[in-house]
Amino acid sequence: MELYVLGRVNYAPTYEAMQAFTATRTAETPDALWVCEHPPVFTQGLAGREDHLLAPGDIPVVKTNRGGQVTYHGPGQVVVYPLIDLQRAGYFVKEYVYRIEEAVIRTLDHFGVTGHRVAHAPGIYVRLDNPASHAMLPQRPQKKVPGELAVPDFTGLGKIAALGIKVSRHCTYHGVALNVAMDLQPFWRINPCGYAGLQTVDLSTIGIVVSWDEAAQVLGQKLQTTLTP
Repeated sequence: MELYVLGRVNYAPTYEAMQAFTATRTAETPDALWVCEHPPVFTQGLAGREDHLLAPGDIPVVKTNRGGQVTYHGPGQVVVYPLIDLQRAGYFVKEYVYRIEEAVIRTLDHFGVTGHRVAHAPGIYVRLDNPASHAMLPQRPQKKVPGELAVPDFTGLGKIAALGIKVSRHCTYHGVALNVAMDLQPFWRINPCGYAGLQTVDLSTIGIVVSWDEAAQVLGQKLQTTLTP
C-alpha cells in the first residue's frame, strides 16, 4: 500500500482525482493512501439535506457521491483517502469501516487519548470530561435489542473524527478526517453529519499539542497497518 502526503490541496480537484483513479485502476493497481488537508469547504453526502446547512456563508459547499450528510474540512485537519480494492483485500465494507475507525483509535491512543465508537453513528468520539478515560461508554455499539430505536446518544462526547466512504466496483474512495488543531467555528454553521448540536472537538481542544505533520504520519501508518489484510 503506497502512502502519498499531498499537503494542502483544494477539495474539488482531489475529489475528481479520486474518481479518476478508481475508474481507471485495474486488478494490478497498488492500493494507496492519500494524506492531505483542505482549505475551508463543506461537503455534502449523497443523502445530504439542505436544512443541515445552517449558515455556510462564504465557505463553499461541494456535493459529493459519498455516504453520509454534511461535514467540514479545513486547515489543521488530517484527511486520509484510502483507495483500496476490497475484493483483493478480502474483507467487506462493514469490516473496512471498522478497520478505519480502529486506525483512528490507535492514533489517538498514541497521543494519550481514548477514542470511542458510538452506536448508530460512524466516526470516533472522545469523552469531554476525561479524554484519556478507558471506561466503556454506555453508548457503545452493543448487540441489538428488538424494537430499539437507532438514535445515537452523544451525551458528554465530542466528535474528533468523521468518516464518509464510497465503494465502486469493490474499490473505495473518500475516507476519514481527524481534527488536530483547527478553527472549529465552521462546525457550528452546520449540523455535523446530520446531528443538530453535536459538538466537534480537535486534539488541541482537549489539550494535546501535536503538529499536523506528526498526526498525519501516525494516522497514515496506523491505516497502513489496519487496512493491510
